[in-house]
Amino acid sequence: MRDGNVRLEELAERHLEGLAELGRDRDVQRFTYVPVPWPEGFERTWLERYDQGDGARAGFAVVDEATGGFLGMAALVWVDVEGRQAEAGYIVAASARGRGVAVRALVLLTDWAFEELGLERIELRITPENAASIKVAERAGYVREGVLRSVHFKQGKRTDLVVYSRLKSDPV
Repeated sequence: MRDGNVRLEELAERHLEGLAELGRDRDVQRFTYVPVPWPEGFERTWLERYDQGDGARAGFAVVDEATGGFLGMAALVWVDVEGRQAEAGYIVAASARGRGVAVRALVLLTDWAFEELGLERIELRITPENAASIKVAERAGYVREGVLRSVHFKQGKRTDLVVYSRLKSDPV
């Protein structure tokens, strides 16, 4: 999957260093499900979650088309094949933020999931304070559905999550 600027490639051993860098990033720790503090070597566990081949999730490295450099990751963090729906997520390395990488990656992932997996609905769950991620969702054509109150528990605190979704039938 590529758009001329970025490509998505299956997560692999060669992406471990990039995954570790993402996991240690303060914003990633603040706004995502990654563990805090980041356990040494957890990047391998993270990779293995996407390498089980059971169809329950799909993970991709976001790579710069020109340089081959690791820019982040985009994933279906859970997939319900029978229900034809999934939850997607994306994380961009600090050095690549503000360049449209997340939007490009999310659009590629979404198109792939609709076309290749036959999904009908993809959902995003975003911390309300993560304004940058909310902008990414909206720029990628996702529609705000509402707020799940006190649904996410991390570091001893409960937080809300804003739900965005795209349907295959949505106009692009």
